[in-house]
Amino acid sequence: MAFNRTLITSALPYANGPVHIGHLAGVYVPADIYARYLRLRGQEVLFVGGSDEHGVPVTIRARKEGITTQQVVDRYHELIKRSFEEFGISFDVYSRTTSKTHHQFAADYFRKMYDAGQFLEEVSEEFYDPQTGHFLTDRNIRGECPRCHAQGAYGDQCEKCGATLSPDELINPYNAETGNPLTKKETKHWYLPLNDYQPWLEDWILNQHKEWRPNVYGQCKSWLDGGLKPRAVTRDLDWGIPVPVEGAEGKVLYVWFDAPIGYISNTIELCEAQPEKFGNWEKWWKQNDTRMIHFIGKDNIVFHCIVFPSMLKAQGYNLPDNVPSNEFLNLEGDKISTSRNWAVWLNEYLVDFPGKQDVLRYVLTANAPETKDNDFTWADFQARNNNELVAIYGNFINRALVLTNKYFEGRVPACGEWTEYDKEVMAQITGYKSQIESLLDDFRFRDAQREAMNLARIGNKYLADTEPWKLAKTDMARTATVLNLSLQIAANLAIAFEPFLPFSSEKLRNMLVLDNTIGWDDLGRIDLLEEGHQLGEVSLLFEKIEDDAIQAQLDRLARIKAENEKAAQAEALKNWQPNAIKELTNIDEFGKNDIRVATVLECTPVKKSERLLQFKLDDGMGGRTILSGIAQSYPDPSVLVGKQVLFIANFPPRKMMGIESQGMILSAEDADGKLVVTTVSAPVKNGTQVG
Repeated sequence: MAFNRTLITSALPYANGPVHIGHLAGVYVPADIYARYLRLRGQEVLFVGGSDEHGVPVTIRARKEGITTQQVVDRYHELIKRSFEEFGISFDVYSRTTSKTHHQFAADYFRKMYDAGQFLEEVSEEFYDPQTGHFLTDRNIRGECPRCHAQGAYGDQCEKCGATLSPDELINPYNAETGNPLTKKETKHWYLPLNDYQPWLEDWILNQHKEWRPNVYGQCKSWLDGGLKPRAVTRDLDWGIPVPVEGAEGKVLYVWFDAPIGYISNTIELCEAQPEKFGNWEKWWKQNDTRMIHFIGKDNIVFHCIVFPSMLKAQGYNLPDNVPSNEFLNLEGDKISTSRNWAVWLNEYLVDFPGKQDVLRYVLTANAPETKDNDFTWADFQARNNNELVAIYGNFINRALVLTNKYFEGRVPACGEWTEYDKEVMAQITGYKSQIESLLDDFRFRDAQREAMNLARIGNKYLADTEPWKLAKTDMARTATVLNLSLQIAANLAIAFEPFLPFSSEKLRNMLVLDNTIGWDDLGRIDLLEEGHQLGEVSLLFEKIEDDAIQAQLDRLARIKAENEKAAQAEALKNWQPNAIKELTNIDEFGKNDIRVATVLECTPVKKSERLLQFKLDDGMGGRTILSGIAQSYPDPSVLVGKQVLFIANFPPRKMMGIESQGMILSAEDADGKLVVTTVSAPVKNGTQVG
């Protein structure tokens, strides 16, 4: 089907903190590349963004800071919006879900579905804190992970092992904010019966959209294969859009239902403000000649491919044509985490690296997690800037323009007869438009940017091979041809990189004084700059990033890592509970263990073992050697020398790492997981029996 316009949406970030590089790589940079590309092609585009200002994370932030929830969302909405603007994310509208337009439209959307009988009404038991009088959402609940047994796992996910959870699976669940134990209490909610939409979803996704990325298609298929169930669209909270029906006092629209409606309400807000430019909002959401593309991270696939389309289908709206979801971006080998402050925040980056928006855009696209999780490192960031942007692209542009200034007073020289090498190079240039276009149309932004950089590589190699600085000594006509063709390549680079590096492309356009009418359709032309055309002032397109700037970022992460480890230990200690009592035994069974006292004479790590320590003991009976797997709890085992410890003397000898161990040292596992050797507080004769 032919489409006359494209509506692009990007997932709404929570207004409870700044955006970070994971958000940028997963959603906003690829969405912006695509929007800029379509605009360059002269297509009608609407790029919609906005802040998600409801939900539990926002209220948690407000209570932590002792301010109102509205103050939190006001602060972070403005911070996020300003950061996006400075970074060059070219939204046509960036609004918010606390706007009057959104509140009214979202409430009306619910009411229309309610009046049409498209919801189920059910009573269920939910987790409740009797001390605060509040029902709790999944993210408000913590407990012990049933998979890895880490303390402090969330009700929807364990950050330590990555398992997806439900609150009912947690061991000893408690209120994440107060630490209070929880009970279950009955409450009434409205549900979207996704099971009713399953046959249609199976046909629409599995048969009609096999072109979707494998991660999107695969996750949808997994959900459909498991059988869809009704999903609540309301919650018991005091922050959000009130449910507009009788008997729903104290209930609000669930954030997953409310937030995607923000795409529509933000479109309405824009179209009402600029009708002459964008027309009526319904042409973007209800006319079938509009193509809709959702840019999201993989944690939003189910909402944008199963839940939201069911809501749209129920009310007769357009459905997404594609949902190019990315995987996750890690930071220095560790999962990016807002709660642990393990991130590179956009607002801080803009301060630490002023004028280097395109460097981050380039690195995030070059390392985009399009098909698998990827890792951002500061070393790679520096290397890509210095070795690619500066040494290849920037070097080519600088040499071409500086030499033109030197030999031809900054005017485009005449192009004479081409050599075979010239023809070979220019043939490559003319083919780049279709290559890059094909990749962008298929949402392969990483590969498309690589092709743009390959164009710069061709230019750099062309100058290195032809050496116009040497030609100028003997053949000025040939020098003129080489520089003319080099400048044509430079003009093509300004076009090719425009979707990816908008600031640098604008700077290059100004240096070339490139006509504003020259756009995407001109990519591949080799006559973009006429003979005698006066160039503008030349400056470096990119600058090197020095080691000290990178070290400052690594030092910051090291401090955060140390703080996180300290906080994790404190959390584990705070919520520690003793293990359950083992099955009953008796004095006769216990008496079989011969527990005695000994003094530690030596305690050293066992070579080639990460966990074993070798104890040499004075046991009052001639001495013995015991190996114990507690090395990671005692980085300096010498602290145990001279201590009196308890050991089991009648375990049979056992060889480990070639050493015979003659018993077992008794130790206790502390709340933080460390093993602590059991010692005797008052001096006792070595060999004394414990009983």
